[in-house]
Amino acid sequence: MPLLVNGMRVDLNRPTGDMIRAHPHLEEKAKLLRSQPAQIVEPKGLLYVQQREFAVTTPKDGSVSILGSDDATTCHIVVVRHTGSGATCLTHCDGSDTEAEVSLIMSSVKSFSNSSGCGRLEVHLVGGFNDDRQLSQKLTNQLLRAFDLQPEDVHLVTFCVTELNDREEQDIHFPIIYGIAVNVKTAEIFPATFPEKGPDEDLRSAHVLTGAPLTNIYDAKTEQLRIGPYFWGPFPHVDFWLEQDDAQILQNLSTSPLAEPPHFVSHIRATLTFLKEHPFPSQSLFPDRKPRIYKKNEEGLWEQVCSDKI
Repeated sequence: MPLLVNGMRVDLNRPTGDMIRAHPHLEEKAKLLRSQPAQIVEPKGLLYVQQREFAVTTPKDGSVSILGSDDATTCHIVVVRHTGSGATCLTHCDGSDTEAEVSLIMSSVKSFSNSSGCGRLEVHLVGGFNDDRQLSQKLTNQLLRAFDLQPEDVHLVTFCVTELNDREEQDIHFPIIYGIAVNVKTAEIFPATFPEKGPDEDLRSAHVLTGAPLTNIYDAKTEQLRIGPYFWGPFPHVDFWLEQDDAQILQNLSTSPLAEPPHFVSHIRATLTFLKEHPFPSQSLFPDRKPRIYKKNEEGLWEQVCSDKI
């Protein structure tokens, strides 16, 4: 069954601009979202999702109440929610394998929604801008088509992507919203930034930089964050990249060098350093082939627990 807006099937053979004009409430909702200042989301109750990761949970979760992600330039942040069960998934898509990724996140939400006879599946798309290489527009189109291919009706509720998330300053284009959060209890979606992106931020980033597929990082039934086990070989030319100046790293390792947040280069350097220090994670990080498992403590912060206690 198709992708729907206000109960009408979206015609994907027409440009997205036509869809926006046909459904002006989508543009109004995007405008409202863009007008909100980004909220600083503290770690308590937060599950932060990095690029090419996803997490799904429900309002019954006693540990996680907020799912969030940021640092999206050409990437899109996708929220899928079932209005009956409240099951909510957030993912950070970069266009690496969009059709397979959408199928994966849809399955994850539906796995929590079987017992609910009422409700519908809703999708919210945020991110991207009018970048020179049109990578954002390509990803927008991929996501719309992937949701349209799903066997169930999917209702497009928020569409704040590419041209609807673009600002121009001295002839340079930037995203307006770089990050969002969703409150799993209330279903509220809002622009957000995250001082803490852990745990294991460098490890998770290294997993992406070495070509990982979309990965589920959370088990809502046990309320555990599970990282790994991840495996890769020595990163090609890591010493060369670490010797480059900031401008070279920005130019060569970003999809949109002029629009990246200020910490992009330091983040990439930290990830490359981590890859240099751990050329064989099977030996240094995951010798027992078990994931790193975290649970929220009484303060609402992630705390590592031993695998053998699970």
